[in-house]
Amino acid sequence: MHTFAVCAYKDSPYLETCIRSLKRQTIPGKIILCTSTPSPYLRSMAEKYELPFFVRQGESDILEDWNFAYQQAEPGLVTIVHQDDWYHRDYGKYVQECWEKYPDISVFSSDCVVWKNGKVEKGGAVQQIKRLLRLPLRLGSISHKTWVKQAALRFGNPIICPSCTYNKKLLGTPLFQSDYRFALDWDTMWRLAKLPGRFVCVERPLICYRIHSGATTKACIESHQRYEEELAMYQKIWPKPMAWLLMIFYQKAYGAYG
Repeated sequence: MHTFAVCAYKDSPYLETCIRSLKRQTIPGKIILCTSTPSPYLRSMAEKYELPFFVRQGESDILEDWNFAYQQAEPGLVTIVHQDDWYHRDYGKYVQECWEKYPDISVFSSDCVVWKNGKVEKGGAVQQIKRLLRLPLRLGSISHKTWVKQAALRFGNPIICPSCTYNKKLLGTPLFQSDYRFALDWDTMWRLAKLPGRFVCVERPLICYRIHSGATTKACIESHQRYEEELAMYQKIWPKPMAWLLMIFYQKAYGAYG
């Protein structure tokens, strides 16, 4: 069973495009809609596309919202879907093929194309560096080893969070355990790398990652929260002098939200 758990926040104008991309999958999965900000709009989307609709009580929080969506999914493979993005019609097909080849997969991920200002951004240096960092995860025969999984994460987080599918039976709940708000996906991947299971990356652009002014990433940059959390992650992995040096180069990725 493959579940697409869509995390909806308020009344996003991009949500319907996201849902439609999931409905068009060549290998269908179950789709559920989850939120901590219920509204008539979200209920109408759930009714229109006949989706189970789950509401989390309490204040909105990225970690809690993601864990809630993950927990509502049935045991098996779970994709935490971000409402702003959309998925290639063969995304589920590649997940299924990798699962059949490597039944011990804990995390599946892929490359993406970036959508900004109404058009696809051409792959720049940052995208090329991320692909290079993901190289260990393309070595499927050894990508179950902790040092291989961590090798992809030592110089930054090249794993695109909304491209990930998690093996719920293998990883259990809760999935996300972090004190961070922005770097929680990097922090979570670093933790999951220590657990049994294989990280596999298909280096194909299977999702379209949307950059826009209302994105959480942009808000975290402007509040300096992203910088502080990513520096803390480097310091978790490297001695402080090396962490500061790496952060100088890693900050260049922030320009994508300029």
